[in-house]
Amino acid sequence: MNLSGRAIENRLQYLESHLERENPVLLNAVQSFRQLDKLARRIGLLAANESFATQIPWWPLISVLGTFSAGKSTFINNFLGLDLQRSGNQAVDDKFTVICYSREKTGHALPGVALDSDPRFPFYQISHEIEQVAEGEGRRIDAYLQLKTCPSEQLRGKILIDSPGFDADAQRDSTLRITDHIIDLSDLVLVFFDARHPEPGAMRDTLEHLIDNTIHRADSGKFLYILNQIDTAAREDNPEEVIAAWERAMGEHGLTAGRFFSIYSPKAAVPIENENLRARFESKRDADLEEIHTRMREVEIERVYRIVATLEKTARDINDKVAPMLTEALSRWRRRVLWGDGVVFGLILAAFLFFTNKAGYWVGTDFQAPWWETLTSGGTASLVGLALILVVIIGVHYLVRSAASRSVSASLKKEVPESDLRVNLAQAFRRNTRFWHSIFSRTPVGWGRGARKRLSSIIEDTDTYVQRLNDRFTNPSGEGASPKNTKAEDKTQAADVTPAAEKAADS
Repeated sequence: MNLSGRAIENRLQYLESHLERENPVLLNAVQSFRQLDKLARRIGLLAANESFATQIPWWPLISVLGTFSAGKSTFINNFLGLDLQRSGNQAVDDKFTVICYSREKTGHALPGVALDSDPRFPFYQISHEIEQVAEGEGRRIDAYLQLKTCPSEQLRGKILIDSPGFDADAQRDSTLRITDHIIDLSDLVLVFFDARHPEPGAMRDTLEHLIDNTIHRADSGKFLYILNQIDTAAREDNPEEVIAAWERAMGEHGLTAGRFFSIYSPKAAVPIENENLRARFESKRDADLEEIHTRMREVEIERVYRIVATLEKTARDINDKVAPMLTEALSRWRRRVLWGDGVVFGLILAAFLFFTNKAGYWVGTDFQAPWWETLTSGGTASLVGLALILVVIIGVHYLVRSAASRSVSASLKKEVPESDLRVNLAQAFRRNTRFWHSIFSRTPVGWGRGARKRLSSIIEDTDTYVQRLNDRFTNPSGEGASPKNTKAEDKTQAADVTPAAEKAADS
């Protein structure tokens, strides 16, 4: 195992040791990920220093997005019970801040490289993505990211990400790229808007990015849209109209369903003189805050199900999408090689006939070149000549193979971005076009009945994991042990149950 491979193995072992204490179901999921990695490496979909298990965060992620001065930092401070993030009416922080729990009483602020270089966090090697957006910016990772530690008990078992507003700034494209990255990884996304700006149309670009690009996602249920600092609307003659204006703006962008919250900070509230109005605002605020905080507390449960769902989806994608696409790519490559050979050797033959005819080597249909007799005499010179011709033919064929391989590989990169299937399809294809592989082989390297059987076992395991999670968190019959004993029982089950994929590997 090379150095990078050992690093991946060490991380998986660390993850397993943590999950053995925290969540035995996910411990078995890691073992299934190992089996999936092994199969994917045989096919060429993963490099030796890659793992599907490292492509997802195993700790629940809550991201807080929104416009400048929408009250994101104040909300986070209230949730943590600590003044960790700077707050104010202006843009006080222009970095993405990853906040995680620490046992130390004093929090620390660490530079962006602490996140970019640590695969345990969701921004591992994000500098490469930033570099693709803006050349040279990848080296300025500290200008985009920071890591803060916090002793708040609210953070145990989860990671919170505070984002800068992105209404307009010099780093907008890079900021949006990072925003899209954390949206994909997050289990819960809180999208904040500022009620102090009663004209939502002024932030049309922001609304488009935060709503248009999210409402049609398969995981759209993880987005909560929050109109913050609604206490400022109490001064209006009709404060309900402020909320209605924002709801209409959301509807114009297609958000016609889902929860739309209106809150404000109890500590930073604008005094509301009218007692009845104040009670109405406080009641609405408290109810919405309680619902938001409940979703934040339950994100750990959602993360467990999401990881199992990711395992199942990856296995199904390899079986239902990747393998057929790889097979089709090989078929396309084979056709291009055969056509290329036909065209190239046809041109060579045409050129041969043309120049030998010009040289007068043809007498009717008889070829009478001086060197032809030497080549067909059967002596040593003949064998050397025939060997050279054979080398040229093979060399030309492999040049055609290589050109066809590059052409198909380039088209695969355009047709199937790595982020769509989380595998390197072009890399797997190139593995099948190495010089010792026949162009007539119709089955991709590493694929076959055994691989399909292994994927089927992994998918069966995910059903088992979901059932065990349901047993842990639900009890429709109301019978059996009390909830207090559920975690202990789950550990016992984990010790007794061996996943089907692991059994298949052992056999």
